[in-house]
Amino acid sequence: MLDGITFLNKEFFWLLLALPLAIAWYVFKNNKQTAELKISSLKGFQITNSLLPKLKHVLFALRLLALGILIVALARPRTSETNTKTKTTRGIDIVMAIDVSASMLAKDLSPNRLEALKKVAAKFIIGRPNDRIGLVEYAGESYTKTPITSDKSIVLNSLEDIRYNTIIEGGTAIGSGLATSVNRLKDSKAKSKVIILLTDGVNNSGVLNPKIASELAVEFGIKVYTIGIGTNGMALSPIQILPNGRFQYDRVQVEIDEDLLKDIAKVTGGKYFRATNNQKLEQIYAEINKLEKTEIDEIKYTTYDEHFRPFVWVAAALLLLEFIGRITLFKSFV
Repeated sequence: MLDGITFLNKEFFWLLLALPLAIAWYVFKNNKQTAELKISSLKGFQITNSLLPKLKHVLFALRLLALGILIVALARPRTSETNTKTKTTRGIDIVMAIDVSASMLAKDLSPNRLEALKKVAAKFIIGRPNDRIGLVEYAGESYTKTPITSDKSIVLNSLEDIRYNTIIEGGTAIGSGLATSVNRLKDSKAKSKVIILLTDGVNNSGVLNPKIASELAVEFGIKVYTIGIGTNGMALSPIQILPNGRFQYDRVQVEIDEDLLKDIAKVTGGKYFRATNNQKLEQIYAEINKLEKTEIDEIKYTTYDEHFRPFVWVAAALLLLEFIGRITLFKSFV
C-alpha cells in the first residue's frame, strides 16, 4: 500500500523559525537604508510612477521562499510502499468425519441436519487456506470420501457431493468413522493433527469400539473435536421410504450419546459441542477455527522513494530568478 509523505529528518523544520527573523531583519534594514528629503514644494520635479522600486522586495521574497523550500528538502520528504510476505510455519491436517445416516435428514435444522452441516463445513474449509483437509463418511460402516489434501476445490466438491444413500450400511458406527479418520492421519507429518467428528445418534453399528478408536487417536497424537447435532426433545425425522422413493417423516425422540462423545474429546485432548440449531452449528465451527490456528510468519518490508530532488530544483530556480532580477531589472534599486 502507498503511505503518505513522511520526513526522515524532521529536526530540520526548526530552521523555519529563522524565516520570521529574516523578515524582521529585512524590514529593519530597509527602513534604515531609506533616505528622507524634506522640501517645501515639489514644483520643478518631474514625478514618475514607476513600480520597479516597490517591486524590488520581490527579490527578497524569492530568496526567502527558496530558503523555505530548501529546508523542506533537507527534511527528506519521501513516500513508502509496504509489502507483506506470509509463510506457513506450522500447518494442520484435519479430517472431517461426517455421519450420513438417514437420521441426518431430520428437519430440526434447516433444511435438514446434513445440508446445514455441509453449508457450515464449506465455510470452515474455505477459512483454512493453509491446512490440508480430508473427508470421511460413515453410517453403519465408513470410508474415505477425500484423502487429506491442500486442494480446497477438491474437498469442497466432495463435500457438496455428500448425500444420504442406501449403498452404505444403515446405522451409526462412530467407532468405525473415528478409526477410518485416524487411519487417514496416522502417517501425517504435520505438527498438529485434528479430527472433527459429527454425529446425531448413538453408536449402534460397526465392529470397532469407539473407545479403542479413541486410544488409537491418542497413540498417533490426534486431537478429536466431537459434535452432537440435533435439537433437544423431538425432531421431525424420516421413519421409512415410501414406494415413490420419498421419505415419510414423523416426530422422533432425539438420541445422542453425549457421554461417549464427551469421553472421546476428553481422552484425545479435544472438546465436545452440541449443535441444536443452525446458528449454534456455525458458532461451533467458528470456535474450532479459533482453537486450531495455523502458525504463520509474516514478513514486512518497506521500500522508500525520495522526493527531495524536486524541492531542490524549485529552490535553485527561484534563486536563479532572484539573481537575474538583481543584476538586470532591479540593478539600480539594490
